[in-house]
Amino acid sequence: MRAFTYHKPASLDDAVASLARAHAYPLGGGTDLLVGVEDGIATPGSVVDLRGIGGFDDIAELPGGSLRIGAGVRVADVSSHAAVREGFPVLAEACAAVGTPALRNMGTLGGNLCQRPRCWYFRRGIPCFKNGGSSCPARDGENQYHAIVDAGPCYIVHPSDAAVALTALDAEIEIAGPNGTSSVPITQFFVLPRDRMDHETVLRPGEIVSAIAIPGTFAQTSEAFKHSSFQPSRQYFRKLMQRGAWDFALASIPATRR
Repeated sequence: MRAFTYHKPASLDDAVASLARAHAYPLGGGTDLLVGVEDGIATPGSVVDLRGIGGFDDIAELPGGSLRIGAGVRVADVSSHAAVREGFPVLAEACAAVGTPALRNMGTLGGNLCQRPRCWYFRRGIPCFKNGGSSCPARDGENQYHAIVDAGPCYIVHPSDAAVALTALDAEIEIAGPNGTSSVPITQFFVLPRDRMDHETVLRPGEIVSAIAIPGTFAQTSEAFKHSSFQPSRQYFRKLMQRGAWDFALASIPATRR
């Protein structure tokens, strides 16, 4: 591992400016960054620690039952937060299914959405499409964790449990970058390998996820609907794994009903 510099910005603008530099990597919980460095797919020249940014780890309840969750909120805190558990249990259950207690208490929601694929061919430097090769060895090789629907030419899948639930909730991803802050629906945040092989999201250099916004449309709490025409929904999450715990999903199934 090569040497890198460390910077802890006090503001979002400072963080964005620091991340615009070459080989700068954001640090939230570090659970994916550390593994990426060990696997050789992350080669930071500088690490920008986002944990000092004000509001980055806050969960705000907004009118109409909606929530704004800072990207720096720990996965464990999302799963245990009263407003999430009562209003959006599909997200609470998905976050409770992430990794191990240690990973949930270190990893952040933003980091969970931005983690790199867990494909062992990619992570071990095999000359696959994502490593500059001309084929996907997972297609005919070890592929039990790879895509079977809408796949190819690379058959990776995104490992985020939270992303599955947030998609069912019509969440929006708030992105901070050199040109200010913008939002995209989560359905437009992730990109397929056929559209972009070098990364898995629409994030460009210098951009980070700053928050996740969940509309009150699917909120289950009756309080959110006192002055609304919406009716409380029903929500469900199921993660199918080879092992009973600490495993990546063979399939994740979220469901919401208004």
